[in-house]
Amino acid sequence: MKLFSKLLFLLTFSPALIWGQSLSLDTCLVRARLNYPLLRQYGLIEKTAEFNLSNAGKAFLPQVNLAVKATYQSAVTEIPSALSDVISQMSGHPFSFPSLSKDQYQAALEVNQLIWDGGLTGAQKKNIRASAETEKQKLEVDMYALNERIYNLYFGILLINEQLKQNEILKEELAENFRKIEAYMQNGVARQSDLDAIKIEQINARQRESDLMITRKSYLQILEAFTGLQTTAGVELQKPQLPAVSLSAENKRPELMMLRAQSNALQSQREVIYAGNLPKISAFVQGGYGRPGLNMFSGAFEPFYIGGLRLSWNLSGFYTQKNNLSKIESAMKSVDVQKETFIFNNDMGSKQQWNDIEKLKVSLKNDEEIIALRSSIKKASEARVAHGAMTVTDLLRDINAESMARQTKALHEIQLYMVTYQLKNNINN
Repeated sequence: MKLFSKLLFLLTFSPALIWGQSLSLDTCLVRARLNYPLLRQYGLIEKTAEFNLSNAGKAFLPQVNLAVKATYQSAVTEIPSALSDVISQMSGHPFSFPSLSKDQYQAALEVNQLIWDGGLTGAQKKNIRASAETEKQKLEVDMYALNERIYNLYFGILLINEQLKQNEILKEELAENFRKIEAYMQNGVARQSDLDAIKIEQINARQRESDLMITRKSYLQILEAFTGLQTTAGVELQKPQLPAVSLSAENKRPELMMLRAQSNALQSQREVIYAGNLPKISAFVQGGYGRPGLNMFSGAFEPFYIGGLRLSWNLSGFYTQKNNLSKIESAMKSVDVQKETFIFNNDMGSKQQWNDIEKLKVSLKNDEEIIALRSSIKKASEARVAHGAMTVTDLLRDINAESMARQTKALHEIQLYMVTYQLKNNINN
């Protein structure tokens, strides 16, 4: 239901988002899931389950068997001639029993209708559904791994955008100082070498911009491949709001649901074993034509029929029932161990991410103070250069230091987003 709601939203609003060259993280996540080839596997799993359920349900359809045979026997049942003599004496007339033919023929059609199978069909259907659900949850685990890849791409692009902004600010400052140094040269305060030093920094800034643009283009192309959206170099990625996360939130990772589905499938296998060792009751009717028919002493071809109830019980299943149940019990314990291991590792990862979030929040506060101090130092250096009390080389060092402080803050901001969404992804809540 959750996926359907996202899909409905996407189909309704996605065109405006694409045409407006504005993308959100949620849009990328949903489109990546819909565009991923593995998604088609869901339909295949459901189709296979439908076929298996249909086959299991056919156990209660009438089972029809046609048999035709022709045989020749080396000997047949014979009535002793002494008995014929006794009957002849008693009746006063000659009497003899007919002899059976050694060649016999029969064509018979038998219809069996299962009445009660000990609950085997119901248990098999339950096992089919549980197995299909396990396959779906395994697929969901693979699909869920897409989130981490989209996060890396999306926040990687946001980080590059911030770096481009800071680089543009640096270029503007360098251009402004270039104009100032030109004026200082006319007043004899600066030299050509000072102007050349700024030119070098401007070239470095343009080179950084070129490198960042190429990297950004590469990231966008990969994001486009995942989402199927026609992105361009000018696409705007919306900075998402920081989600509210908590270590006490319920963990809804698909791995846990997969393990739960595996336990249910194993439990259904246990029910199949129990039901398979119960007796079966069915009704049958058989009709045919042959020689002899039901009257063995008739030498003519005759039709015949027979019907009734049949109880069958294969007791040999009890030989292996205990071992099979023990195997299932061991498999269920193995699933429990896997669940405990996953929860342990997942909790450790969540705690580490929570600590990283707290550390980044502190770092961002320090970044603000550092930027303010670096900006103050840069302004003081500019004033000293204007009075010839400081070299341009020292000024450039302070300009770069302020720019680096701003880039560090931008990095910490994106890292905070990244780690927060990683924690959200880690508990799927």
